[in-house]
Amino acid sequence: MARSVCIFCGSSQGSREVYATAAISLARHLAANDVSIVYGGGKVGLMGVIADTALAAGGRVTGVIPRTLVEKEIAHQGLSDLRVVGSMHERKALMADLSDAFIALPGGYGTFEEFCEVLTWTQLGLQRKPCGLLNVDGYYDCLLGLFDRAVSEQFLKQVHRDLVISDSVPEALVRRVLACQVPLVEKWINRQQA
Repeated sequence: MARSVCIFCGSSQGSREVYATAAISLARHLAANDVSIVYGGGKVGLMGVIADTALAAGGRVTGVIPRTLVEKEIAHQGLSDLRVVGSMHERKALMADLSDAFIALPGGYGTFEEFCEVLTWTQLGLQRKPCGLLNVDGYYDCLLGLFDRAVSEQFLKQVHRDLVISDSVPEALVRRVLACQVPLVEKWINRQQA
């Protein structure tokens, strides 16, 4: 069972209150279940909402932030643990090493990229850690549709598509992610084309 979950999310709060509300519910639920949070280390946007809420609920929060973003993302100085690293690559590697599972909330390019990278690592068998999308108010419907299209066009196996756990309810997503046993599945390669 996961004891630490890495949260990917925006350094903005987005255009609607529903995103912050979902982040608050998620952070409270993780803290109440004694699940530590690992995240990008900022104190602004949904990142700040996650950290502040979990800390206020008695949770443990570890932030990982590259030196170049300490000023831009305004590093959160009140965390249980703040790690400043040299690069984005180091940030992602350390966040993954410190985490047993991953959940992405709404965000932009960085959130999409971070989630898809750890999902790819799971697909390739480099790790066996659950990957969840908190699909707040349908935010990730188009991305989930793209994943389905990749299956129908035979760029992705259904078993790999099934690695993405999605739910619109924070508590339900956490339950599913914490209960998930990631299967080890070989990535297919078309031997006729190799």
